[in-house]
Amino acid sequence: MAPMPKVPPGAETITLGAGCFWCTEAVFQQIPGVLSVTSGYMGGQVKHPTYDQVCGGRTGHAEVAQLVYDPKVTSLEKILATFWHVHDPTTLNRQGADAGTQYRSAIFYHTDAQRAVAEKSKSEAAKEFSQPIVTEITKATDFYPAEDYHQNYYRLNKNRNPYCQRVIAPKLKKAGLPE
Repeated sequence: MAPMPKVPPGAETITLGAGCFWCTEAVFQQIPGVLSVTSGYMGGQVKHPTYDQVCGGRTGHAEVAQLVYDPKVTSLEKILATFWHVHDPTTLNRQGADAGTQYRSAIFYHTDAQRAVAEKSKSEAAKEFSQPIVTEITKATDFYPAEDYHQNYYRLNKNRNPYCQRVIAPKLKKAGLPE
């Protein structure tokens, strides 16, 4: 397993589920003010789950990206604006071909202030979608970093894994980020 993300003084943490964590990680690694992105699991009952367990849908965990960001450089509002833009928050337990509760849309907040920002952001985003947003907004629970080979996945595999070019690269393009 990868190490827990380090949170420097003054930085904040937010945990987001937007389908496959490889996609979520690739997007948020490029956002100015985001200091680190760690792929992992949250929201389930099994302690220290493995990728195979989570993919099997037996843990209750979502694939998530835990972001550590500097609020002096970027705001949670800006991070969440990107979150709504790069995935479909109206589809329950599915993003593209990835289906199951592990791919659910979720915001795991770490403070009450973040919860308020997330709720307001969701209300604002709802105006942009024709279907209701199904994103859960839940208090963060234990975060379990994914196995090492899931970290920095797109950066390390973009020319080797067809999934990267077929699924992740279009998300980056949609967000106006370099592929």
